[in-house]
Amino acid sequence: MPMHTNPGEERIEDAIRRLVVVALRDTGQSRRVADFLLAWHNAAENGGWDPTDLWNVDAQIAADMLRVLRGIASLPNGKYPSDLGFATEIDQLWHLWRAKRRRPRRRA
Repeated sequence: MPMHTNPGEERIEDAIRRLVVVALRDTGQSRRVADFLLAWHNAAENGGWDPTDLWNVDAQIAADMLRVLRGIASLPNGKYPSDLGFATEIDQLWHLWRAKRRRPRRRA
């Protein structure tokens, strides 16, 4: 079911889609957007998100990040990206931005 932040506002899924497009690129803004989305997915595993990143992205990207924050704050029972249909995209972002950071597990 599509989620709206408020009546008359666009769906947060639209803002998430735009952010995913940015996050799949290889730029400083992309890293910041990926950090935002991955922290929402699982901050304990992926690291937190620094709100000062809003100062380091274009105004439209910052607006979409804020739109998503407002949207997820208003959703009942808490929702994650996968709950809104973005599991595949989060998996792509994890592999692009986090998989290389993982250390291989040591064998016993």
